[in-house]
Amino acid sequence: MSSILYDAPGPRTRRRTAIWSIVGAVFVLGVLFLAYRQLDSRDQWDPERWQIFTDPPLGQSANDVWTSLLIDGLGATLRAAGIGAVFALAIGVLLAVLRMSTSRWVSWPTTTVIEFFRGLPVVLLMFFGVIAIGLPIFWGVVFGLVVYNSAIFAEILRAGIVSLPKGQSEASYAIGLSRQQTLFTVLLPQAVRRMLPSLVSQLVVLLKDTSLGFIIGYAELLRRIQLNTQFFGQRYWFQFFVVGAAIYIAVNFTLSRIAVYLERRGTKKAAGGVAKADDAAIGGTTATGVSM
Repeated sequence: MSSILYDAPGPRTRRRTAIWSIVGAVFVLGVLFLAYRQLDSRDQWDPERWQIFTDPPLGQSANDVWTSLLIDGLGATLRAAGIGAVFALAIGVLLAVLRMSTSRWVSWPTTTVIEFFRGLPVVLLMFFGVIAIGLPIFWGVVFGLVVYNSAIFAEILRAGIVSLPKGQSEASYAIGLSRQQTLFTVLLPQAVRRMLPSLVSQLVVLLKDTSLGFIIGYAELLRRIQLNTQFFGQRYWFQFFVVGAAIYIAVNFTLSRIAVYLERRGTKKAAGGVAKADDAAIGGTTATGVSM
């Protein structure tokens, strides 16, 4: 039985796929086993080392360690990422609108700005904010995040608007909406909903890019992990690395799940609106038929 896009695989293809899947699984398990043995040979699984989070040495308490990681480190990461995301999204919307302007004197310079900042490393923009402009370290980190990600958000939103059917704009013009009204009330909301996965992916990138702030001295999560490792000794580097990675994964996973929830909620609302409109149309048709 074949589908519309491709033929169903035959017995030989299925057998070949199964074999390569088994080979790939064995290879991955082998790599994981070798990594485990390598870490075990260096006593990285020693329970005494993991007590750094429950009973740390050097006169410190578990509360001191977790406060350093979660309150100071993660708090600084979320603060920079949150402020940077808000400004980057706002400027990204503005750049997307300006790039789609009918005036070449507006669209061409905006395109140049977007392409220029998309090609620059985030850490270079952070250095520029601190050294050239003289911003404090925190705002230097935010500056780098905003300048780079606003250009990315602008392109994502523009792609979403361009992907919409032309009938959306034509229908808006037909009911008397101006181009600006059509863009902000009809096209942009649909583009955001359509490009939400890409927007969330870029937000995750923005969150992870805050770790570049430690290069210019910003004490975010990665910097706190480094400071703790230096304070307690290099023998605890793996333990702090695992906990830091788990924190990043948990935050990014939560962000992704929130985006999925918002996307499903928006889809349900859109479907509900269409269903109500259809019911109203059917009701109106029935009433007309009865009156006739």
